[in-house]
Amino acid sequence: MEYAGNLRKMKTQWADPIQYQMVIGDDLVDMNALIGENIKLTYNGQINCKVCGRKTKKSFAQGFCFPCFQNAPENSPCIIRPELCEGHLGEGRDVEWEQKHHVQPHVVYLALSSGVKVGVTRGEQVPTRWIDQGASQAIKLAETPHRQLAGAIEVALKEHLSDKTNWQRMLKNQVAEGVDLLKEKEKAKFLLDSNLQQYISENNEVWTLNYPVTAYPLKVKSVGFDKIPEIEGKLKGIKGQYLIFSDNRVINIRKHTGYWVELSY
Repeated sequence: MEYAGNLRKMKTQWADPIQYQMVIGDDLVDMNALIGENIKLTYNGQINCKVCGRKTKKSFAQGFCFPCFQNAPENSPCIIRPELCEGHLGEGRDVEWEQKHHVQPHVVYLALSSGVKVGVTRGEQVPTRWIDQGASQAIKLAETPHRQLAGAIEVALKEHLSDKTNWQRMLKNQVAEGVDLLKEKEKAKFLLDSNLQQYISENNEVWTLNYPVTAYPLKVKSVGFDKIPEIEGKLKGIKGQYLIFSDNRVINIRKHTGYWVELSY
């Protein structure tokens, strides 16, 4: 079978194990069904911006051309630093876009990928955000009416908790043992000022996420289309937005958003 088109980040569905579909052009490819099979990904040299669609020689920030990287609301500073969001004030690069995406319920969460990390996502992105980061477990810490408040809570906790995922340890499945996210949530609550504690979520469900991986690599070698236009091998598993091959190579599909690729198997 062959499929060709611009890549987007893989669609996911929470299940046991997580279900993955590769978005390639207008097609959705069941990637779980290809685990154990030999697949080939071939990049033809074309990149299209994920926002405006124009051709670009270089992709910025996982799929933007340079003008959109500089100006598109999808790449506003508050995407990376939610505490800077001005959407709730009626401001931002695109006020209508801000109202639709950032002046919406947000979740501050604790996730266990390698160690415990704190993060922010829109409420409707639970559990997609956790899957994309390769979290093994996650819990809602706080629920806020807009993005800036969620960012303020995250900033208050950054002195005590990481906000980064160690992607190499995540892909090796080197997860800290003996972590109780419910206890971590209780500890985090008392690190917040009283004005932020009111947003602590009453939902104490701990989500467990299992990924379709037959064997985790002992070493990780990251590869990408900019240096290797053809990547072929036996697919050993998928975690986060990474394909894992039997020779320990991994490729971040989300990083290659907008790349025109042919998938064959």
